[in-house]
Amino acid sequence: MDDDDYSPSNSVTSVNSLASLLREKLQSIPQKIRKKPTDYKLRAFVGLMFLAVVFFVGFAYVLYHQQAATKAYFNNVQFNEPKKLIRIFNADEVEILRARLAVSHQGKSEVYPCLPEHQHHDGSICLEWLHSLRFYLKSLPRDPGVDNTTCFNIHWKALSNSIFPNDCFDWSDTKVHWYGGGQSINLTWPLDTGTIQYTPFITGDIQNSQMGNVLTRYLINSKGAAIIIDEETPLYISVNARNKEICLLAKYDDFAYANRLTEYAEMKYNICISTDMKSLHSSIHSHRSAPLWDGLKPIDMHILESLISEPVWQIAPRFKHELKAETISKYTEDVIYLGFLKQGHVLINEFWQNEIGDLAVDTSRFETLNETVDKLHRRGFKVAFTVQPFISTESANFGECVQKRLLISERNSDRRIPALTRFKSLASAGVLDITNSKTVPWIMNKLQAVIDKYDIDSFYFDLGTAYDMPHYYQCEKKLINPDQYKTAFIKTFEKTLKVIGVSSAVSLPSPPVFVSLPPFESTWEAMRRVIPTMLTYGINGYPFIMPGAVGGDIYWPGSEQFLPSSKGSADINITDSAHNGIDLPEVELYMRWLQMATFLPVMKFTHLPSKYNDERVLEMAKNLTSLRQKVVTPLLLKYKRSALEEGLPLVRPLWLVPGAAGAGGAGGAGADAALLVRDEFCVGDELVVAPILYPNTTTREVYLPAGLWQDGIDGSLRKGNRWMHEYRVPVDRVAYFIRKPDDMRF
Repeated sequence: MDDDDYSPSNSVTSVNSLASLLREKLQSIPQKIRKKPTDYKLRAFVGLMFLAVVFFVGFAYVLYHQQAATKAYFNNVQFNEPKKLIRIFNADEVEILRARLAVSHQGKSEVYPCLPEHQHHDGSICLEWLHSLRFYLKSLPRDPGVDNTTCFNIHWKALSNSIFPNDCFDWSDTKVHWYGGGQSINLTWPLDTGTIQYTPFITGDIQNSQMGNVLTRYLINSKGAAIIIDEETPLYISVNARNKEICLLAKYDDFAYANRLTEYAEMKYNICISTDMKSLHSSIHSHRSAPLWDGLKPIDMHILESLISEPVWQIAPRFKHELKAETISKYTEDVIYLGFLKQGHVLINEFWQNEIGDLAVDTSRFETLNETVDKLHRRGFKVAFTVQPFISTESANFGECVQKRLLISERNSDRRIPALTRFKSLASAGVLDITNSKTVPWIMNKLQAVIDKYDIDSFYFDLGTAYDMPHYYQCEKKLINPDQYKTAFIKTFEKTLKVIGVSSAVSLPSPPVFVSLPPFESTWEAMRRVIPTMLTYGINGYPFIMPGAVGGDIYWPGSEQFLPSSKGSADINITDSAHNGIDLPEVELYMRWLQMATFLPVMKFTHLPSKYNDERVLEMAKNLTSLRQKVVTPLLLKYKRSALEEGLPLVRPLWLVPGAAGAGGAGGAGADAALLVRDEFCVGDELVVAPILYPNTTTREVYLPAGLWQDGIDGSLRKGNRWMHEYRVPVDRVAYFIRKPDDMRF
């Protein structure tokens, strides 16, 4: 370095320049720091916008593919194939039914169009999940006489033994209520308010988890959609088992559906829709293959009308030795002594035989039955005997039936071994094979001999339930399920014998046959089950229903456990109710039950009102008899015509009344009330009944459908489509209301 280049001034200048540079840099740092938040906000905004764009693009992509997967069929049906979700809409584009199909097969495998050889070539949509399920959806041709009803058919075919078609119908999201099917202790009115695990859809004991004694494969909801399941489907049903759904399952088993009609389970059902539930229900039941009056003879009409207008006197002692000619004679004398009740039908239980299955009068207890029956006829009574298809192993006929092979046999046997079962108090019994051509004339000969000798007017068929059949039953002709037996039995004899009633059914008998409610014990809880059960059976398509005895039945499922052994029971004092178990129902229960029964299609008595030695009971019975004769019976006979023509029940739910919610009527404060009421009913369209169903109660809530109604207690006029709170009903009165013309005010 040269000396000229170095000087103190140069050194100071350099330091100052460096300091200035450092100061400038340091001063710029806060500015950069202050600018960074603005940059971050911008970058964050750009990032959020990018994410939003990605989200909306993804959402649109998913939505597009969902819409692409959801296809519209036949204008009213949307079906999402991957989710197996079907939605059905009415003409106003309101969703009235939603179902998850093949729920046990959700999310498994891809769906493909069916191969040509698997298609039906009838306009059906055909889809297949490989090696699992085949699905058919078809629009059914419209009935020319029904403009507003459209039906679709769904048919599932399982393609392996491990697959079971299983469809579930939602009721919560679609906000509907379901009716029909059947009743059990866990199911009530509406159907969706109960709970039942998967159970075979066959008749059983209503007090257990099985279904009740009368069933129909028919469900209808409050928005106007109905499901009608094919008779050949091996049907199981559940209600609210896991979700708020009613589920159908097709599955073979070793009892209810042991007889396979196809290699693998199939499920077939129709879905029908209309403008509202009343018009839908009417169109379904009025368009049978033939109306109920078709083939009805004058004598049939006479029996039908007599059952409506006259009581049924059920003589049903618990023990065989208690039933004698004197018992029957004394009972009918007490009826006549009452003075205000008509004679009607005397229904004698199975103890007219020595053993169930004898099909012959026990002459040791009925030495002069001819004279007794003749006396009853002169008094104006008609006599009916109870008949069962069960043959006790102690019956004189059992050996003959085994020898002639007239009984249902053990499955896979050589037909020589009869299949045995229990029935009521019978510990062991065989069952007559009604599908055997030799059995029918054998039964007819036995019963015709009874008719000829004793001039019996009619019979009542006590057919038991599906669970009364032998577990490993085998008939000469293959049955779809054990309930088909009772249908065959009824159809075989309903035209050749005079039959007034059957204890159980899965198809509608021809009039004048009435279908019975299940037996109920003498309790308030049992009484509360009468109305929901009766309404369900009416909606199921059984217009002519025979309720149990006023005050409860002597026999009910499980009552055998309260009976002492019948062997050696001849020494029992039959007047001692503490020993024979036949206590009179409590007075208030009997009075309230009699009030309800006054409005039912048939009045059946076991205990006479005179047995209470209570003037209140007798006076009330007289007043109710007068009310039935003047008001109720004429209405029942009037609506008998619509029952025979359209299949509508004589006793109806409130939603079936014109103007009620769910029937296409007005809404208002009680818009949903008519759909939920389970403790009221209507006789035809003109008389609402609201009985008291709880002890020590003289007030209740009453709902009146739209219209003008006259109070049956005080005669006042009442506006409909509303609730009446704390409505007073004295112990000797019943709340009922008669429809009046809308223009009547004063």
